[in-house]
Amino acid sequence: MANPRLERIPSMRECVQDTLSAHRNELVSLLSRYVDQGKGILHPHNLIDELDNIMCDEEARQKLKDGPFSEVLKTALEAIVLPPFVAIAIRPRPGVWEYVRVDVYQLNVEELTVSQYLRFKEELVDGPSNDPYVLELDFEPFNATFPRPTRSSSIGNGVQFLNRHLSSNMFRNKDTLEPLLDFLRAHTYKGHALMLNDRIKNISRLQSALIKAEEYISKLPSNTPFSEFEYALQGMGFEKGWGDTAARVVEMMHLLLDILQAPDPSTLETFLGRIPMVFNVVIFSPHGYFGQANVLGLPDTGGQVVYILDQVRALENEMLLRIQKQGLDIQPKILIVTRLIPDSKGTTCNQRLERVSGTEHTHILRVPFRSEHGILRKWISRFDVWPYLETFAEDAASEMVAELQGIPDFIIGNYSDGNLVASLLAHKMGVTQCTIAHALEKTKYPDSDIYWKKFDDKYHFSCQFTADVLAMNNADFIITSTYQEIAGTKTTVGQYESHTAFTLPGLYRVVHGIDVFDPKFNIVSPGADMAIYFPYSDQQKRLTALHGSIEKMLYDPEPTDEWIGTLTDKSKPIIFSMARLDQVKNMTGLVECYGKNAKLRGLVNLVVVAGYIDVKKSKDREEIEEIEKMHELMKKYKLDGQFRWITAQTNRARNGELYRYIADTKGAFVQPAFYEAFGLTVVEAMTCGLPTFATCHGGPAEIIEHGVSGFHIDPYYPDQAAALMADFFEKCKEDPSYWKKISDAGLQRIYERYTWKIYSERLMTLAGVYGFWKYVSKLERRETRRYLEMFYILKYRHLVKTVPLSIEDRH
Repeated sequence: MANPRLERIPSMRECVQDTLSAHRNELVSLLSRYVDQGKGILHPHNLIDELDNIMCDEEARQKLKDGPFSEVLKTALEAIVLPPFVAIAIRPRPGVWEYVRVDVYQLNVEELTVSQYLRFKEELVDGPSNDPYVLELDFEPFNATFPRPTRSSSIGNGVQFLNRHLSSNMFRNKDTLEPLLDFLRAHTYKGHALMLNDRIKNISRLQSALIKAEEYISKLPSNTPFSEFEYALQGMGFEKGWGDTAARVVEMMHLLLDILQAPDPSTLETFLGRIPMVFNVVIFSPHGYFGQANVLGLPDTGGQVVYILDQVRALENEMLLRIQKQGLDIQPKILIVTRLIPDSKGTTCNQRLERVSGTEHTHILRVPFRSEHGILRKWISRFDVWPYLETFAEDAASEMVAELQGIPDFIIGNYSDGNLVASLLAHKMGVTQCTIAHALEKTKYPDSDIYWKKFDDKYHFSCQFTADVLAMNNADFIITSTYQEIAGTKTTVGQYESHTAFTLPGLYRVVHGIDVFDPKFNIVSPGADMAIYFPYSDQQKRLTALHGSIEKMLYDPEPTDEWIGTLTDKSKPIIFSMARLDQVKNMTGLVECYGKNAKLRGLVNLVVVAGYIDVKKSKDREEIEEIEKMHELMKKYKLDGQFRWITAQTNRARNGELYRYIADTKGAFVQPAFYEAFGLTVVEAMTCGLPTFATCHGGPAEIIEHGVSGFHIDPYYPDQAAALMADFFEKCKEDPSYWKKISDAGLQRIYERYTWKIYSERLMTLAGVYGFWKYVSKLERRETRRYLEMFYILKYRHLVKTVPLSIEDRH
């Protein structure tokens, strides 16, 4: 048997060149078809579709399809056509990009750098340019010495990689243990030392003290309270924080001894996660109406509010549990810092401080937006907040320091505005920062970077994309709900990945914005509040007192301000959907796909909960358009009798029971968004045992295993989605056990992966590990911080001046 040979994988340029040599006529025909379409951007389906239209016999076409160039096309995410050139952006795997350009007339192929490709792309907007001095943003040189994985499957598992790197360094070089000692000695709470006191001055002293302490404690009963041997340990150099009982203190000391002798990733993570370092947490979410009642469904107010309220309840419980186990008598504090809105539409958004229900130590702290004209009284869109954020950050800093009586230990940002504010304050205070995007707008609006000028009057994306790049690079770690948020799929670009390289012509060019292989990325999926969302089969917990109001909301034949449309056949199952009424959520798309499919209409009724019914009540531009469209669809498809449209519902307890009531009809939940970063309503529905159909674009594709625990639908192919739903209900009609099979599998999926208990444990551990990483790498991060400062001052602050102030602020 011959020895296997290692062969070099050909570059994409070589693949194209080889195809030109082997299939010259066919490839020229294909490329000419691209060029004939004129200048513009071709997307993957455009590139593939043209393969079937080239002028050649079937055999030659098949050879081209089977050849290396077909692989180039399958991994191409876009092509820029500027006759006679076609430049192709190729992504062989998530996070890895190559660029080639073909001169169709001369049949030359060249490889392009990122900068060259973006410069070529800019010609679509600005035409040819000879200006060699375009501002380029490049973070790669700052990260050249930082460790990072190389496999796409490792993306989103940053903490595991970081622990391997840190423990490996400690194993190879014992000098790297000194920062761990310094880190432990730096821990104090309100001036009182934790973990170690100044008796322990070096690693060898620490090691001998640990052995001595372990020997002393091992003679005590395992449940002996720390207070009974506290003074003995103080004399050896140890302070509070190791544990509340003898057993826990010994366990913690064992972990540290193992790290000092033979560090391994798992031990290091466990130890760092248990160090008492997070007592005060601040969470930023400035935009929208942030409240606990009567806010859901108001403009810019949806899943993010639900996420944070559920998050803080779980986080407070986890912090209390850890503090107790650490043997400390400290009350944690969590502040959700948001905007105070004086004209609050009957909500509590005009109250400065509000305790979060179900918690003891968590409050919403509201700080108004203000300008030189005074305090802004009314709601403004999340796209218009940029001129107010810097002042908001300064005001919020003073307010939160007063409430906490000191600086926080950990800052979490949410969405673009919250992440920018978190970045400003984390940098100023030297605090560990976590970024949560929820949804990055760049992937939701195709080509919104290259054609930013078309979008800027309405959305101000030039500010938002700049803020996003700043926050991503400033963050100590980033958590996402799914892999797709970071790096997409085999055929789609991830939300963060889309910020790797892009251009805003006339402003700046990002050649290395964010690296999805960066170990700062971690997937930590949230869950649903299981006090509200629980299975329909749990009869003892069911809120049957609400069934009368739910039945009226679904079936009352009289239209009101709250609902229109009737359901005449109550025996039919219900397809149910609940979301904001905007273009991306695609609620009108669901209604149209239902209206067009006679078979589906014969099998089920449709109920949607979304926005306002009366267009006069909305001030949101997109929502107004969608309201008008919904009314038109009702008339066009004569939906009355099979369709109910209910305004946005803010009563979470009733919403939970509504999911279960729909399950009682043997119905299903549908999430039809063009893109959904995570899909909290998907988790809610599945937690209630409701079979779920959800978009394949974004997080739901990972939550649901297609055909097992639910179904994927593609909103770009609504007819196929309607047919899939019709087939499901037809199958359930023939075999009622099929509905229960999908329902049960959905519940199992939730319990395995999507609970707030799992989430809060992970987040606290990450705060510990990255707090240590921030400490040991602070000198190496200074250059990046200064670069970000310069970009913020010279570019972002200038862009903000182009965003008009709110109308009320102009008078």
